[in-house]
Amino acid sequence: MQVAWRENLRTALVALRAHKLRSGLTMLGVVIGVLSVISVAAIIHGLNQHIADRVKEIGAKTLFVTRFPAFTFEQWPEKIRLRKHFTYDDVRALREQCPSCALVSPFYTRALFFGQRNEVRFRNQKVDNPFVRGAEPDMPKTVPVFVVKEGRMFSVYEDAHSEQVCVLGLAIADSLFGRLDPVGQTVRINGREFRVVGVWEKHEGLLGGPGVDQFIIIPYNTFHKLWPEIEELIIAVAADDPRQLARARDEITEVLRRRRRVAPGAESDFEVTSPDFVTDLWKQLTGAIVLLTFIISSIGLVVGGIGVMNIMLVSVTERTAEIGLRKAMGARRRDIRRQFLTEAVMLTALGGGLGILLGALATLLTRWAFPSLPTSLSWFWVAMGFAMSVGVGLFFGIYPAARAAGLDPVACLRYE
Repeated sequence: MQVAWRENLRTALVALRAHKLRSGLTMLGVVIGVLSVISVAAIIHGLNQHIADRVKEIGAKTLFVTRFPAFTFEQWPEKIRLRKHFTYDDVRALREQCPSCALVSPFYTRALFFGQRNEVRFRNQKVDNPFVRGAEPDMPKTVPVFVVKEGRMFSVYEDAHSEQVCVLGLAIADSLFGRLDPVGQTVRINGREFRVVGVWEKHEGLLGGPGVDQFIIIPYNTFHKLWPEIEELIIAVAADDPRQLARARDEITEVLRRRRRVAPGAESDFEVTSPDFVTDLWKQLTGAIVLLTFIISSIGLVVGGIGVMNIMLVSVTERTAEIGLRKAMGARRRDIRRQFLTEAVMLTALGGGLGILLGALATLLTRWAFPSLPTSLSWFWVAMGFAMSVGVGLFFGIYPAARAAGLDPVACLRYE
C-alpha cells in the first residue's frame, strides 16, 4: 500500500512538472483563497489577543456603573437621555450595603468628546486636550490599569482639602518635561496651577484609543470644586474576588434600583458593565468579519476547484493511452482513480501551502509597516486553510478520477 501511494505521489509530481505554467495558473484560485483566510485571521487573532490583554489589565474583578450604555453610538431615546445623574450618596450606599464590593471609587472626567477642552502647560511646552479626571486616592486599586511609575498617588488628606496636585500620564510628562524630572514641578491645567506628585506607567489604549498616557488625575474634591457644573459621575467598583463579580453586580443593581425608585419589573435606568463586555462586543464584530472572509475565500476556492477539475479532465483526455496501457498491465479501477485523485489533491495542497507562506509573509509585512496594528499568525486558521485546500482537491478531483477509472482499456489503447 505504501509503495502504491509513493508511486502515485511520484507520478503526480511528474505530471505537475510537465505542465508547470498550467499547474501554476490552476493553483491560483486556491492560493488566493487560502491567502485571504490566513491574512485576515492573522489580523483578527492579533486584535483578539490585544483586546484580551487590555481587558485583563483593566481588572478581572472591576465593574463600572454609568448612566448610559457603554459602546453605543446610536442616538439614545429620550428616556435614556433623561436618566438621573449619580451622586456621592449613591457611592456611600454602595459602600455600606454591598458586602461583595471591596472598593467603590467615583470619578468625574473632563474630555473633548464631552465638549470640554483641556490644556496643560509647563513653561513654553503645551499639551492640548488631555483627559482630566477627578478621582479618589484608591482609584488605582479599583482600576488597576493605573499604576504609578514615578512619585506617588495623592493622599486622602490632599483630596479632603481639595489641594491642587496631579498625577500625569507618561506621554504628557515626556512632552512637557523631556528629561527633566516632573515630580515636584508645577504645571498649569486650564490656567490653574497644579503640583505634579506622580507619573503613571505607560499604557496604550484599546485599539489606539486613549490610554493612561493621555490622563491627568487630580483629587476628586479638587475637581468638583473647580468644575461643579460637571455632573457625569461614573462609579468603579472592585469585587472582593473575581468569582464574586456576579454577586457584586446583583448587589449594586439591587441597591441602585431601590435608591432610584425603579418599579419592579421595569428596566434599570443605569448600566453595570464589566470589562468583559468589550471582549464580547469585539467577538460579535469579528465573528461577522470571519464569516464574510470565509464566504469570500470559499468563492476563490470553488473557482480554483473548478479550474482543477477542468485541468484534470484535460489531463485524463491527454493520458488516455497511458490509462489503457496501465489497465492492460493489470491496474485496477481503484488504482487509476487513486492516481488521478492524488494528482488533484497534490495540486490544491501545493496551492494551499503557497497561500499559507504568502499569508505568513503578509502578516510579517503588516507588522513591519503598521507596528501599532497587532497581528499574530493563527495556527488554527493555518491548519484550516490547508485542510480546505486539500478538501477542494478531493471534492473536485473525484469526477475526473472516476471518469479516468471508468475508461475501457481497449478503447484507450486505440485512442490517438
